[in-house]
Amino acid sequence: QVQLVESGGGLVQAGGSLRLSCAASGRTFSTYTMGWFRQAPGKEREFVAASTWSGASTVYADSVKGRFTISRDNVKNMVYLQMNSLKPEDTAVYYCGVAPYRNIRTTRNEYSYWGQGTQVTVSS
Repeated sequence: QVQLVESGGGLVQAGGSLRLSCAASGRTFSTYTMGWFRQAPGKEREFVAASTWSGASTVYADSVKGRFTISRDNVKNMVYLQMNSLKPEDTAVYYCGVAPYRNIRTTRNEYSYWGQGTQVTVSS
């Protein structure tokens, strides 16, 4: 069994920053891809960023490239999403996910485990 718990969401003004955290527990993640997705009201859950557990490979959605950074702490089993220069269109519930693959995965249905989500609201 895998447990993922996100934290760090909140309300921020446009141009501001937030750092999301995801705590993973329950089994070994040494070979798994970790990713962040988001879902805005009335929209599908979309890919944001992903990293191999080693951190050697990362991928970002075009909409966040250059503004968001995914990172991880293997000792603590934590994954982070640093979000800078936030825009109102970044407003969504952000989810942490685990894909049981060594290589980067960016498709929602390749992720087997999800956290409960954390709300990010960016005001204009």
